[in-house]
Amino acid sequence: MKALVKYAPGEGNVGIRDIAEPICGDTDVKIEIAFCGVCGTDIHVLHDTFRNFPPVTLGHEFAGTVVEVGKSVQGVQIGERITGLGATAVTCGQCRYCRSGYFIFCANRRGMGHGVNGAFTRYVLLRPDQLYRIPANLTLEEAAMSEPFAAAVQAVTEIARIAIGDTVLVSGPGPIGLLCLKLLVAQGIKTIVVGAPGDGDRLEAAKHFGAFATVDLGTQKLQDAISEHTKGQGVDVAFECAGVSASVRGCLDSLRPMGQHVQVAICGKDIQFPIDRIFYKQLTMSGSVCYTSNTWDRMMRIYAGGKISLKEMISIKLPISDWQTAFDLCTTRKALKVLMHPE
Repeated sequence: MKALVKYAPGEGNVGIRDIAEPICGDTDVKIEIAFCGVCGTDIHVLHDTFRNFPPVTLGHEFAGTVVEVGKSVQGVQIGERITGLGATAVTCGQCRYCRSGYFIFCANRRGMGHGVNGAFTRYVLLRPDQLYRIPANLTLEEAAMSEPFAAAVQAVTEIARIAIGDTVLVSGPGPIGLLCLKLLVAQGIKTIVVGAPGDGDRLEAAKHFGAFATVDLGTQKLQDAISEHTKGQGVDVAFECAGVSASVRGCLDSLRPMGQHVQVAICGKDIQFPIDRIFYKQLTMSGSVCYTSNTWDRMMRIYAGGKISLKEMISIKLPISDWQTAFDLCTTRKALKVLMHPE
């Protein structure tokens, strides 16, 4: 079967390859992939700025249908629509982080799409504990956004300290930033979204999704806008979702004294920022990396509530053979979410 593979270490070295169809073992569930989303992590793997273990099939934001169930597996039926927690493909299960639910910090962990074979192909194998059934009110396209949505759910509802009446900044109107925005708007939080020159379409989407205000750094200074919208006080919480040095600085400058910075994006390289700003403002800096199993449970309850739509996040669907177009659309910020599907 065809797959998008990182076939060797180093910059690039990604292409369509023929790989063997996986054989469903006694404890496995075989999934036919319907859609898999392009993520910033995939771009980092392409450029070798995120740890990977080639040869490996890329892709970890997926949804599909159960087509085969191992004979030792119970409670899973052929034909069920599922999405999956690919980040737990390999964990030790014994360390303090695995036992506490924070598997993402397991030293032995490998996730789908970079550590083990992922979902830019037709079939994948999962363990039953990795499966999450897709609610009837959700399409397979929307469900393919579950992995990034879970990352936003953790950042907004579990890491950040937010209360009604707060003003929040989201820096970077990419898919993760806009998913954070949707969660904030659903909670009635006044949210300002800032984007760099070239983010015009994404900022328009932010307005459509309910942003209180948007700031285009090509035409307006961030601090002028923050001062205007907060009466000179600064924002209570800033979510950094762009992964660039200037965005980190902008967040720190925009926070009020004793505010909170939540780092959601991967920068992929060392950056410089004014650390004294943290001291003088007595800021709290928090990282939000991925999610826990409890986060996925919370996300499923959010889905069931039906108050957040992900359909309008999807810009285009392409076959995996058009992966370069898909990656370019993401890199050049000409799309919100790009989904790919098997040939």
